[in-house]
Amino acid sequence: MYITMAEKHRSAITRKSFFCLFLTTTMLFVLSWLFVLRSTGRPSFFDRKLLPSGKLLTVINNGDSESSNRAVLTNNEREHEEEGEEPPKREEGFQDRDGAMNCNGNVKEPLKIFMYDLEPEFHFGLLDWKPQGGSVWPDVRTRLPSYPGGLNLQHSIEYWLTLDLLASEISDNPNNHVAIRVQNSSEADLIFVPFFSSLCYNRFSKVNPHQKRSRNKVLQAKLVKFVTAQKEWKMSGGRDHIIMAHHPNSMLNARMQLWPAIFILADFGRYPLNIANVDKDVIAPYKHVIKSYVNDTSDFDSRKTLLFFQGAIYRKDGGYARQELFYLLRDEQDVHFSFGSVKKDGVNKASQGMHSSKFCLNIAGDTPSSNRLFDAIASHCVPVIISDEIELPYEDVLDYSEFCIFVRTSDALKEKFLINLIRSIKKEDWTRMWDKLKEVKPLFEYQYPSKEGDAVQMIWRSLARKVPAVKMKVNKSRRYSHSVPRKERGLRTIPAPNNFW
Repeated sequence: MYITMAEKHRSAITRKSFFCLFLTTTMLFVLSWLFVLRSTGRPSFFDRKLLPSGKLLTVINNGDSESSNRAVLTNNEREHEEEGEEPPKREEGFQDRDGAMNCNGNVKEPLKIFMYDLEPEFHFGLLDWKPQGGSVWPDVRTRLPSYPGGLNLQHSIEYWLTLDLLASEISDNPNNHVAIRVQNSSEADLIFVPFFSSLCYNRFSKVNPHQKRSRNKVLQAKLVKFVTAQKEWKMSGGRDHIIMAHHPNSMLNARMQLWPAIFILADFGRYPLNIANVDKDVIAPYKHVIKSYVNDTSDFDSRKTLLFFQGAIYRKDGGYARQELFYLLRDEQDVHFSFGSVKKDGVNKASQGMHSSKFCLNIAGDTPSSNRLFDAIASHCVPVIISDEIELPYEDVLDYSEFCIFVRTSDALKEKFLINLIRSIKKEDWTRMWDKLKEVKPLFEYQYPSKEGDAVQMIWRSLARKVPAVKMKVNKSRRYSHSVPRKERGLRTIPAPNNFW
């Protein structure tokens, strides 16, 4: 019995010894492995690029005047700081997928676009331009067809993008362009459909006495028939096609047939999620209507109006907040809240008002977005955005909280909440946002020829960031193409399923 108990005791000691030896060996292995990773620079479990980058954050909480600036150091900076070294300087700009963009946000290789040679009735013919010499396109080296002014301009992205593609063909150095037109669709990253849908809606959506259908509806039907018959559409199911529908009411009929394409929109206010969404589509800025504030020498004290709004007050859908805020703010000192339109010199009055105001209200109207936000940016008037469903251009690379104030609608409609919040913002905080507005304003400017970092180039870059996801979808759709009869290949134009994207 004594021998049995001793043997059991020795066995227990042996097991404990082996366990301690195993635990010690494992810990030494892990520590040595981590040391090797750190010294060789090989990747670890966590990609440091996914960690927050250091920047100054301004926080305004529930109208309190307290603001805090927090310098957040990345892991790399902490390592240098702990070792007594100066942290490396960060490069400005952003990096696209696979490093396709350099530190200034420039595309290393231009985005290759194949553009359909649609008949002029779909694009510049809507501007009363007449083709000459058999070409369906104007000669952009000579005289450009003019685009109508007024509120038509705010949805004119179709005009600027098409001009930019045409200009890329005559440039001595195509690498100066973010996007270039290619003549072979097999070389293209994306397929561009040059239909001026917003202009078509604005000018030709009404039915004339001798018409059964408006010209707008007729052209949409012709467009769907043409595009869906093309081999490029059939090969990708339309996923790599670009459709411009910036006006909320443009493409109302065709969108249900062309839903697989990438839509360029102002917002998603009148689209179901299975037809348009932020994963599939691109939000583009409005072209501002009021004059840009050139040589702005104003400051916090010289801008006498605290809060400015001028526009339609009574709106349908989500725009109820405008009338509620009108009653809450109309008697507040230093607040301008009035009805306004483009008529009776309305644009000039709005320009003067925004240029002399510290903050400008951007409230949801019939749709979540409006041109007023981009008018405020052009005026260096800090936007106050009250629109819970708004989507913003380039928000995957641009932090709007650095130059905008966001307020939930439910909070804004509380008595005194909004005005107390605005009055609590200190001069130094406003000045920081005002400086940032002047810095980012060029990102929202449409012009021909396009310039580095303007709205035209930023939209092309937004489209470039969609390309990997598009290619993945197209490639996955071809997995069983060899087992399907040829006549059935491609994506049928049926209502979009909820889980398409």
